[in-house]
Parts: sequence; structure tokens; C-alpha cells
Amino acid sequence: MIKKYLTDLTLIGVAVIWALNFSVVKIALNEFDPYSFNAIRFFLAFALLYYAAKRKGFSLKVKREHFWALVGIGLIGNLLYQMLFIVGINLTKAANASVMLGTIPIWVALLSQFFTDEKLTIVKSIGVLFAFSGVALIVASGNNEISFQSETFLGDIITIMSAIVWAVYTILSRKYLKFYNSTQFSAFMALIGFICLSLIGLPSLVQIDWSSISPKAYGGVLYSGTLSVGIAYLIWNNGIVKIGAVRTATYQNLVPVLGLIFGVIILDEVLTLFQYIGALSVIAGIVMARLPVSLYRAKIN
Repeated sequence: MIKKYLTDLTLIGVAVIWALNFSVVKIALNEFDPYSFNAIRFFLAFALLYYAAKRKGFSLKVKREHFWALVGIGLIGNLLYQMLFIVGINLTKAANASVMLGTIPIWVALLSQFFTDEKLTIVKSIGVLFAFSGVALIVASGNNEISFQSETFLGDIITIMSAIVWAVYTILSRKYLKFYNSTQFSAFMALIGFICLSLIGLPSLVQIDWSSISPKAYGGVLYSGTLSVGIAYLIWNNGIVKIGAVRTATYQNLVPVLGLIFGVIILDEVLTLFQYIGALSVIAGIVMARLPVSLYRAKIN
């Protein structure tokens, strides 16, 4: 019985890993600055993904005609996104960040209207409106009232920007994933991120008093680099192979819910009533936007 649902159980585990990562990163950033933290975790992520690619018989070689395009995509996904993500989460609550990044499917659906042949259905359009309304509530209600001067406002905006950037990365990556194994592709992207983030983080890395860093903070960077970026991604790809992309993607809906819960429980973060309402609206929008076409057609019929 357990074997039958083993893939589903591991995907639930991935959702937990990703959701917990928001709180783990917040804790680690109390002792690491964002730039050195990103450099270290991407070294760990690249090492793990490179090892996984080599185990499967893949190298980091890419087609010459694809090289600069892939470098550009890597800069978008593993430099610009990572910088926005780490700065954004440092300036907002883990609960807020988990919900904001949960909107990535919404941005993918919206941007696909302009860059791909995919079109928004009525249900997905309603989902987009729900999500945007929820985001507006979260961003504007950090002080128990609707205002754009809350203490998390800047962090929320930067985190939303990171979600948009990752959506662009996702859309641009689709064309090239046809030519490469997903693990090989991810290892190459992680290499771009590691090189760039290491150069940015180097001044901070040489100034760190390593003896003053607590085991908890070291554990945070290890968790974020190996589990959240590395192992979880490999399990996710396995899920796509075993049970399909649509069924696998449904488990991502758990991330903003669990991320919000972990932020409140682990970090004692306090959300306003409007932020809870906004979070529920975002989650409802995400679910609607990710509904398979066949599912809501069946409901209509």
C-alpha cells in the first residue's frame, strides 16, 4: 500500500522542505549576510546537482548555438531571481514570502499569453484576479490597516518581483529543456548561479568570523543548499517521470499554505486579519489557475 503511494508521499515531503525553507533562511540570515549565504548554498546545490548529473552519465556540455542563450537564462534564474529572493525574504516575513512566491504559477499563466500559445481560460482568469487581490491585501496590510507603508512593504514588493523573474525564467527554459535532461540543465544553471553569486558574495565571505556562526545557522545554509535546492529538485523531477507533470504540480499548492503555517509557528510571526484573508485569496487563485483543463470542463459538462 505504501509502495503504491511512495512517489506521492515523497512529493509531500518536497512541499514540506520548500515551505520550511522560508523559515530556515530567515533564521540563518540572522547570522549570515544575504550575499555570503547565497554563495555558500549555491556551491552546495551545484556540487549536488553536478554529482547527480554525472551519476546519470550527463556532462555540463551544451550545444554551441545554445550557450549564450543558456547563460542569459541562468543569469535570470540563478542570479537575478536569487538576489531578489534573498533580499526580499530578509525584509519581509517568511509567511509573506511563501505566499508571494506561491504566485509563480499565476505569473507564468499571465506571461504565457504574450510569449507562448497558451491562453487563459475563464477559470484561470478568475484565479489570477483572486491571487492579485490577495497579494494586494498582504502587501498593503502589515499594520492592521490597509496602507502601503507597512514594515514589510519593501520586502513584499521585492519578493513579488522575484516571483515574476522566476516565471520569466520558467517560460524561457521550456524551449531548451527539449534538448537536455532536466538534471543536466539544472546543474548547468546552478553553475552559472554559483559563479556569479560567489563573485558577489566574495567580499562578505572573506570578512566572516566563521567561529562566531552558530551550528543552527550552518545547518540553515546546509539545509537550503542541499535539501531545498538540490535533493528536493531531484525528487520533484522523479515525480514528473513517475506520475506526470499535472499530478506532481498539484503538490506545489501545499507550499504557500505550509510556509505560512511554519512562519507563524517557528518564527512567531504575527499576521493581520487582512493578511490571512489575502493569503487565502492567493491560495484559492493558485488552485484555480492550476486546475487541469479537463477537470473544469468535466465540471461544466
